[in-house]
Amino acid sequence: MKDTTTSSLDLLWGTGERPSRGPKPGLTLDRIVRAAVALADAEGLDAVSMRRVSAELGVGTMSLYRYVPGKTELLDLMLDRVQGESLEGEPLEAGEPEPPVSWRDTVEGLARGHLALYRAHPWLLKVNEARSLLGPNTLRSFELCLAGLTGPRGMGLSDQETVSVIVTVQGFVAGIARMELQAVEAAKETGVSDEDFWAAQAPFLERAMATGRFPAVAGLAEDTFSREVDQFAFGLARLMDGFETLVSRRGKDVSGGEGAASRR
Repeated sequence: MKDTTTSSLDLLWGTGERPSRGPKPGLTLDRIVRAAVALADAEGLDAVSMRRVSAELGVGTMSLYRYVPGKTELLDLMLDRVQGESLEGEPLEAGEPEPPVSWRDTVEGLARGHLALYRAHPWLLKVNEARSLLGPNTLRSFELCLAGLTGPRGMGLSDQETVSVIVTVQGFVAGIARMELQAVEAAKETGVSDEDFWAAQAPFLERAMATGRFPAVAGLAEDTFSREVDQFAFGLARLMDGFETLVSRRGKDVSGGEGAASRR
């Protein structure tokens, strides 16, 4: 399989050769990537192809190949573009990072920003990002996050622990976003609403509860699965509680408190 890493990085960082002849006036790499993202947002990642994007732009497919070698590189550019949205979901502005904020604000901003990102671009959940390339937007977003977690009001953790915090938060958010997306897709694919789906199961569940074999389930309150419960907010708060415990423990270790004494 062809390794497209170098060609993608050249495009991301602007180090590759630029087309010198032939493209339609007004066609730019930025326009191509924007069109591809818009197409993925509207119809899903499967709809994105060099041919389809060229049609959206009103140009011949070969015009795109003067800017982007193929779909793999195009996807890398799309990922960096959307990852360049700030922790609150707005495009990052050029210039120096914002003044340091508390690690709590950083963690919450990271979580809410990623949730907004997945909601705006559901196709991100279909992408294997195990080897995401660090383009300029992605790297800057990472920089802003690290600055908040390691700065004057940071967590005081090791570098490995700090990155693990980011990975943990991103994993939690992806799980919540995937659950939301799957609920929408299930309703769309089956034509059956969530209400009708669970209503159809009610008679079977009632008979199962009457057997007495599921006392813990039968004992659940009627509002247990209420839509008013904010699973995201609850989970994020519990993550923050756990991080707070770790930060407090590290603080004691540094100051020679109980944690340090226990290691002697």
